[in-house]
Amino acid sequence: MIDKLQVLDIVNNQLKDTDKFLVDLKITTNSRIFVDIDGDNGVTIDDCVVLSRAIESQLDREKEDFELNVSSAGLDSPLKMPRQFKKNIGQDLDVVMLDGESVNGKLTEADEEKFTIQPPHGKKKPALDPVTIAYKDAKTVKLVINF
Repeated sequence: MIDKLQVLDIVNNQLKDTDKFLVDLKITTNSRIFVDIDGDNGVTIDDCVVLSRAIESQLDREKEDFELNVSSAGLDSPLKMPRQFKKNIGQDLDVVMLDGESVNGKLTEADEEKFTIQPPHGKKKPALDPVTIAYKDAKTVKLVINF
């Protein structure tokens, strides 16, 4: 089986000194490797290709064949890391809490432990106090895409 720590080292070494960062790494029992990355200024196809080639060059297909998928964390992917929250300050979020409650609003602050959103308000909706949520208390957090 592919060594997850080896792949993790390859990814971290390739991304160090860049604005890119690892969001998720999964390796299935049938040797399928899934690497999701993000960047403070976004991720291009070229970024994914460079990382994919770096991983492939350091793993031995003769020893164990594998399938590799390197992609960017898409707009519809849940936010998972504090760094993703920080880069999305000012964006609208939809948060599902562990207890099933749903909270939405504009992301106003984020640190290593928690984030704060300002619930929407308008002419017919009174302003509500900002809501601070610990990452550990949120089941899923997704960007709301407004057109």
